[in-house]
Amino acid sequence: MRPLISVVGPTGTGKSDTAILLAQHFDGEIVNADALQFYRGMDIGTAKLGVHQRGGIRHHLLDILDISEEASVATFQQRAREVIAGIQGRGRLPILVGGSGLYVRAAIDELEFPPTDPEVRRRLEVEASEHGTAGLRERLAAADPVSAARGLDARRLVRALEVHEITGRPFSSYMPQRIYRQPTLQVGLDVDRPRLHERLERRVRGMHEAGLLDEVRELAARGLRETKTASRAIGYSQFLEVIDGTCSVEQAIESTTVATRRFARRQITWFRADPRVAWFDPFDPGTPGAICAAVREFEAASGT
Repeated sequence: MRPLISVVGPTGTGKSDTAILLAQHFDGEIVNADALQFYRGMDIGTAKLGVHQRGGIRHHLLDILDISEEASVATFQQRAREVIAGIQGRGRLPILVGGSGLYVRAAIDELEFPPTDPEVRRRLEVEASEHGTAGLRERLAAADPVSAARGLDARRLVRALEVHEITGRPFSSYMPQRIYRQPTLQVGLDVDRPRLHERLERRVRGMHEAGLLDEVRELAARGLRETKTASRAIGYSQFLEVIDGTCSVEQAIESTTVATRRFARRQITWFRADPRVAWFDPFDPGTPGAICAAVREFEAASGT
């Protein structure tokens, strides 16, 4: 069975192009791990590659949700693992690509998601609302001192008690570990901050020129404002304000650029914290060859 390759890093660093290069070179298929690219119709603002831009490579887990649906990491984990196993079963190389850190870890690591029970949660929320959280915190300290010591806010406090009541296990026992579930190579792409910021500004302006406002207008007619996840997506929330007449296009471009830079910073922090990632500069002329060599060596070392 061939190993798993995961291409990670901040937005705007060419992850999609790198994944296509690897897929073409190593007979692979691509699995999307960008949460917003799950949504049908959210194309321009998520930098989703059109069919003609995919280099003839099969892509999985794009356009799998309507904007009225909420993305679930646990559901993605199951579907991504099924897709990856299917690619491996065909003798091809699975290449996971995306910048949604938790989704990437859900696919590649031994990561278990605790169950949920709406009735239990609702009862605990009512208790917190009517009687305060002091009693809940005492119960959590007795059942799960590790979680209690973290000083959880009310929402997480309720969640920790919900999990313990349902499973009998402390919520802290579900904390993720950096343990791959199968042989995996993480390829990280990153560039110096000034160059990344310049690229992100050009990218946002390019999205506007490509018709982002019209895309948002069409999605608004389908209920974008009423959604929990899609309406808060970077670019979409800002251009909704243009439609509502509360800001200009130029203001939306600027605020989208600032928000995208902040998001990229969070992505860098997340992925740089993982010592298993092998980092490359996507704009170094030698990088494509170096990445291919790393994949080739890893696959040989994995015994495939």
